[in-house]
Amino acid sequence: MSDDPYTIKPGKTKQPPTTWVGRFKYLGPGIVVSGSIVGSGEILLTAGLGAAAGFTLLWWVLFSCWVKSLIQAELARYVVTSGDTYLRALNRLPGKIQGPNGPISWPIWLGLIGFVPGILTSGGIIGGAGQALGLMLPVVDGAWATVIAALIVMAILGSGDYGRFEKVMLAMVLSFSFATIVSALLMQSTEFAATPANIMDGLRFEGLAEHWVLAIGMYGATGVAASEISAYTYWCVEKGYPSYVGSERDDPQWLDRAKGWIRVVQTDVWVTLVILTFATLSFYFLGAGVLNRLGELPSGTDTITVLSNMFTATLGPWAFWLFIFGAFCILFSTTLSGIGAGSRSFPDLMVTFGFIDRQNLARRKKWTRGYIVAMPVISMLIYVFYQEPITLVIFGATFGAFMLPVQSFMTLYLQAKQMDQRIRPRVWITACIFVIFFVQAILSAFIIKNILFN
Repeated sequence: MSDDPYTIKPGKTKQPPTTWVGRFKYLGPGIVVSGSIVGSGEILLTAGLGAAAGFTLLWWVLFSCWVKSLIQAELARYVVTSGDTYLRALNRLPGKIQGPNGPISWPIWLGLIGFVPGILTSGGIIGGAGQALGLMLPVVDGAWATVIAALIVMAILGSGDYGRFEKVMLAMVLSFSFATIVSALLMQSTEFAATPANIMDGLRFEGLAEHWVLAIGMYGATGVAASEISAYTYWCVEKGYPSYVGSERDDPQWLDRAKGWIRVVQTDVWVTLVILTFATLSFYFLGAGVLNRLGELPSGTDTITVLSNMFTATLGPWAFWLFIFGAFCILFSTTLSGIGAGSRSFPDLMVTFGFIDRQNLARRKKWTRGYIVAMPVISMLIYVFYQEPITLVIFGATFGAFMLPVQSFMTLYLQAKQMDQRIRPRVWITACIFVIFFVQAILSAFIIKNILFN
């Protein structure tokens, strides 16, 4: 870390591509984040919700997929043109609370509280990966397989070879997502086929109250979760987009560069949305079509085994091994990308609280390494002592759902108060963000009510 990756580098401006083909050459952050987007939320919670509710909550799945990507795209608009990391931007919000070394914006304190639910989620994900690894290696007990998975995560992230390994894992995740889509399509030629009546039942805006715990967890984890929205800002800065735009706003070409690179980032977001929508719907249809009709609910140490029936019922018994391998790839890549993102944001948190000088790159690197070592161990221990991966993921996902309106408010505030007015979004986009904020705030109130008073 000889050079700070989270600053706008002088002399690195670059003209943006002007065609769709040209923009595709610069895509990346959204696809990287898809390593965690198409992950625990889909394979554990979306399929689990389908198993529990059938097709009744199809409308909720679509809502969960689509409602968050606009916030991701519009927050990225600010990041690309400012160079701020997520926490740096969050600390610009009004409402400061005194910290150990100065006042800190209240959402950062709220996010700090959410660190514990986040660790629980990490425990559930690495536990699911351990279950899949244990099924691939029957001689290894599931708990010990989780220990092995944690050690592999530490080795990969600590070696610095994560970038190369990430490409391999991403190819596996996308291949498995494609296999899931194929399985959902082939389901239509079996006795588990979804009928037009099933689809219509799923669009009646009913069934939420009966399955609200799992549904809220799925909403928080499916698609672009709060953690992925924050991680996306770091990937965008590392990709170099803010440096391509430049910091000299008096430069006659700055406005054209800013608008051009904003289009690249937004293309990245919407391409990722298409991928995750198809993958999410496929997991839901398989859960609703196969598991619900078989009366099987994934839970405990049999979670991955039960979920494998989605493949074996549509592709045949041989697909058990395809599912187990794919499930491991998805959950393991989610663990890698989640801890990798945390190793970026955690040192930034230490900087924000004044424990590290932003210019002290060597110390930031030590905090990064410490996080990479500690988090897999803590996550593994959580799962070993509580082997319920879906329940663990729900804890963190529910808090993530609670943080979503904060991110929507953050986007509105930064665009109104901190962004150059020449690159602010159109009025109708701002209106959509207001609506999303309002809906998310109602859902957060619903979460608080049910947790505190039910």
